[in-house]
Amino acid sequence: MRNYLYPSIALFTLIATTAFVVNMPVVTESSADKNESISAETEVNWMTWAEMVKAQETEKKKVIIDVYTDWCGWCKHMDKTTFKDSTVATYINEKMYAVKLDAESKEEFKFKGHTFRYVKSGRKGINELAYSLLNGKLSYPSIVYLNGDFERILISPGYKDNKKMIKETTYVADEIYNKKTWEEYNKE
Repeated sequence: MRNYLYPSIALFTLIATTAFVVNMPVVTESSADKNESISAETEVNWMTWAEMVKAQETEKKKVIIDVYTDWCGWCKHMDKTTFKDSTVATYINEKMYAVKLDAESKEEFKFKGHTFRYVKSGRKGINELAYSLLNGKLSYPSIVYLNGDFERILISPGYKDNKKMIKETTYVADEIYNKKTWEEYNKE
């Protein structure tokens, strides 16, 4: 019995220690640097779709649309990090209208003579506005950029940290898209 007891205790201890260490958050110098600019004082001024459309009547600006779902972990992570970054939030607030759009919203959106509705599909569904903005390529999070006339400039799927977000928003707000493709600019 003793021959089995000690190795079993040692194995259990090794597994428990490994599980604890593997699940510990990793803080590197670069991730600590990213968090230094995060500020609770500056946040993106999110609008509804209707508020943005009304604001465009007064002052035309570029639009950034965060297309998300409630179940998307990376969407929540972007909300807690990228969109809380003071540099990102300040830049977006100064240069653009920012809209949060739940891709599974059951709300009806009336826009340019069309009504976008929720369409049930499988266990959930999709709002036609999100489907249209994403060109039918449903991926969350996705950022969609529009110009002041509601013409799509760029669809950008996936999580973005603060540096990638600043690069994208600069590309749109400074109208670099008129001179270079996103792929050309992104290589710089």
